[in-house]
Amino acid sequence: MKAFITLFSVLIFTGYFAAQQSKIEIGQQAPEITLSRTDGSLFSLSSLKGKVVLIDFWATWCAPCVGEQPELKMLYETFSEQVKGQKFEILGVSLDKNKESWQKAIDRFGINWIQVSDLKFWKSPVAKAYEIEELPFNMITDGQGKIVAKNLHGKELEDFLRI
Repeated sequence: MKAFITLFSVLIFTGYFAAQQSKIEIGQQAPEITLSRTDGSLFSLSSLKGKVVLIDFWATWCAPCVGEQPELKMLYETFSEQVKGQKFEILGVSLDKNKESWQKAIDRFGINWIQVSDLKFWKSPVAKAYEIEELPFNMITDGQGKIVAKNLHGKELEDFLRI
């Protein structure tokens, strides 16, 4: 019985610490994202292989996220040559739950980069896979889909993309 309790304790202890370790680290492959665009068609992150991708997690109910959209638009325009040259893209992943609000924000801000959502709010499997605990949040992947940076904003983000 003592051996059973010891083994049980070890399993619980190691399981607890394994659960506390982050799966999303720089240098690791980004988890796949396959979600619907506003028109209902599916889009996958893996289709952007070969490009540097800024994955922007946001929502219309998040004031800092909304405030960041004009900055992202300027960034997208600044790097328009890289976008045209198939070297850079932004993938907006919305954690909204209301499609109409999401579409209105896209229209209002003139967002012309890829936007996807499952409209499941915090219950989105993508939010869980990327361990998102607060918004705004972003990751940058290289052409092979490996994470090269996490949660850069403003000038720090722009400087990183210029390298």
